[in-house]
Amino acid sequence: MKLADSVVLVTGGASGLGEATVRRAVREGAKGVAILDLSEEKSAALALELGAKAVAVPADITMPGQVSEAIAATLVEFGRIDVLVSCAGIPWAQRTVDREGNPPNLDAYRKVIEINLIGTFDVVSKTAAAMSRNEPNDDGERGVIVMTASVAAFDGQIGQAAYSASKGGIVGMTLPLARDLGAVGVRVVTIAPGLIETPIYDFAPPEMKEGLAKTVVFPHRLGYADEFAHLAQSVVENAYMNGEVIRLDAAVRMPPK
Repeated sequence: MKLADSVVLVTGGASGLGEATVRRAVREGAKGVAILDLSEEKSAALALELGAKAVAVPADITMPGQVSEAIAATLVEFGRIDVLVSCAGIPWAQRTVDREGNPPNLDAYRKVIEINLIGTFDVVSKTAAAMSRNEPNDDGERGVIVMTASVAAFDGQIGQAAYSASKGGIVGMTLPLARDLGAVGVRVVTIAPGLIETPIYDFAPPEMKEGLAKTVVFPHRLGYADEFAHLAQSVVENAYMNGEVIRLDAAVRMPPK
């Protein structure tokens, strides 16, 4: 499947990895791009900037009704969905036992799982249902789903129990989803990014970024969001890529802290 002439739905599409994916999809000639993001203001502004091929479908991915409405709006606007790139998620760090010997608030752990894992699955399953009604191409393919995990799924640092669990869940469901959805001609691949330059680092001092860059094997820098988008495009366009988790991390292996 080519990104050109495809209809692409991107969650978390108004910033960071999602925004880079939206921009690349428009640049590469997608028929339409739906920007699903919690921020109605940011998604609307990006859609306005990118023109008629982009539409904002704001939604909270922890609210099943809103997810259904966003998918329905995309179908009304463009007639189908060929590609889903799921980038929506939140970071979180909290030790399992703090310095005073107290356990964490379970609500925080639950929120991370609800957004990063359950929200992702809800979007994936509902989008896959829409894709199953597409006309197949010559390979029998009806759609491609790209999920976003993290190297924290493998190299979780101190304080990342909740975040690593949520991303590890995405890694763990990649192959079962690919097996489930192979029956309807939908491929599923997960990208596990490492240290990528996104708004999460906007307020970090330069010395912090320099320190992080030194942990990367090569090249000695943070990754670019468009490098994630480029890999997502490669996954979409390589019909034999399925059921796999790809680390995009310049060979970094995260230390405990």
